[in-house]
Amino acid sequence: MVTHWKSLWTSTHDDALSTGKTVFDRLVGADPHAGAVFDYYVTFDQEDTSVAGKARWGELPTAAPIDSDDGQDLLERGWEATKEEFERNLERVKEAIDELSDEKIMRDEDLARHAFRKVGAYDGPTIFLYTEHGTGIRHRGQLDRLLEESEELWIVPADVHF
Repeated sequence: MVTHWKSLWTSTHDDALSTGKTVFDRLVGADPHAGAVFDYYVTFDQEDTSVAGKARWGELPTAAPIDSDDGQDLLERGWEATKEEFERNLERVKEAIDELSDEKIMRDEDLARHAFRKVGAYDGPTIFLYTEHGTGIRHRGQLDRLLEESEELWIVPADVHF
């Protein structure tokens, strides 16, 4: 299984990590009213793991203001990862449409339908940034609106497993 880190936003320093853990709890299905998107997560304040979090990604801040150097680095990394995953999957979709018959696409040859699903994903492994409400940030306009509408934003990284 592959893991990668995800980030989300919160509005105040005091509740950044707490809000982050609440959102990640929901994304792993700890909330009975939410479906699991990931199997589990590890935040960067956890020291008791040898395969996730700091052990996998090195030292990352537990939470960082978006306008700090650490926050900007996490934001850029998260957005670039989301964009690269989208572009990679979109290219697979375009190739499938150009090269495969409808029947082959229907049978999911070359995992074409899988790539279609990833391009349309609202959350999960192809989305690397989340809001404080657990909503995946899917496009740059959504990210820019969030950045413009909030004065104090914090980013909370977590290593997720899916």
